[in-house]
Amino acid sequence: MNWYGERNIPVELNEPHHWGMRDAPDVIFVVSAYLSAYNAKKNGVKDYIAQMMFNSPPGTSDAMDLAKMLAVLEMIKPLAKKGFRIWKQTRIGLLSHPLDPDAARGHLAASTYLQMALKPDIYHIVGHTEAHHAATAEDVIEASKIVRRAITNALGAPNMTRSPEVQDRKRYLITEARVTLEVIQNLAGQGVDDQLADPTTLAKAVTAGVLDAPQLMNNSFGRGTIRTRIVNGACEAVDESGRVLSERERLSQLV
Repeated sequence: MNWYGERNIPVELNEPHHWGMRDAPDVIFVVSAYLSAYNAKKNGVKDYIAQMMFNSPPGTSDAMDLAKMLAVLEMIKPLAKKGFRIWKQTRIGLLSHPLDPDAARGHLAASTYLQMALKPDIYHIVGHTEAHHAATAEDVIEASKIVRRAITNALGAPNMTRSPEVQDRKRYLITEARVTLEVIQNLAGQGVDDQLADPTTLAKAVTAGVLDAPQLMNNSFGRGTIRTRIVNGACEAVDESGRVLSERERLSQLV
């Protein structure tokens, strides 16, 4: 990132959606998105592409997906000053397309329509054939036509970001994410000036389970001990009985 920053090359980080694709809770997705933007700025990046992959994990509802991305944008917005520009990019989840081609076309159009509520600067098309085969030239053209129409229709859409359900969830995620970030900062050893940009501290956040995902089980570095479940359309950390855990409660149980 430092090399790119010195040469004024834009940087796009995929860190948040890799947590989401491994069934990490929404809070960890938001925390990861903030850490990505923070570290890009710290390394001298001038133009940062905030990539927001919807439908990760696939069971997330539209309302909860939108709230999660709004939480990301609100948290990283204060970083956008002193030569650090943030560009919004949205895309569909790589693991979310149905295998049936007709259903996948519908999913592509519907998810694209939802993403336009964020008014992205860049839209990344994930071809509707991805669940079946790598997109051919013909598939890319067809997907582009579907997306173009969905975006055109979305220009007159109501403002879905104002939904009370979406706003309540957004505020909740921001509050919870700040708890997690504080815990990460407290992992730093003495003499560390910037805990959230310290490689040792960030690595410890993973090995200690502060940042965790179920699909990291048997990983050499991640714990994979966290349990998650889709609850009312949101991906939440839960205990053995399926009860939703707040971040303070989850993190207090780490050993």
